[in-house]
Amino acid sequence: MTPLPLRMDLLAVPKAVPEVRYMVRGWCGGVDAPDLLLCISELLTNVIVHLGEGTPVTLRVAGTCSGRVRVELSDPGPSLWPVLRTAGVRDESGRGLALVDALALRWGVEQGPSGKTVWCELRVPAGWDPPVCEPTGPGRAGVGLGGAGAGADPTC
Repeated sequence: MTPLPLRMDLLAVPKAVPEVRYMVRGWCGGVDAPDLLLCISELLTNVIVHLGEGTPVTLRVAGTCSGRVRVELSDPGPSLWPVLRTAGVRDESGRGLALVDALALRWGVEQGPSGKTVWCELRVPAGWDPPVCEPTGPGRAGVGLGGAGAGADPTC
């Protein structure tokens, strides 16, 4: 695994989802990280479904000062924020953010000057050295929407 935070600029298209999972799996050095890969997949899929195929996005994965892994997905849709909802038993979609909420220690949305960033923080997978610490200080606090302790990382 590389000690540097991971950053990828890509277009949100269906074929990008397994490609990104493959690249992140390699970046993790082969360590089993299903929660990390699922959260990345769900955040990317939400952009495809709600903003449209071909939307430019930036994915970042880094360690936090409190020893967690932070996933951030930035897109140019500043007014279309994710909404945690309960999918009915017959619904064929609508569970992605519920999965992120269940797996992440916390998650939220940050408004930027030209878009938004949806983020989540997860426990570091067993056997994996977390990436370099990335503070979540001024300009990175965001709006906590879900998970325990939503909001800025108080340890930075």
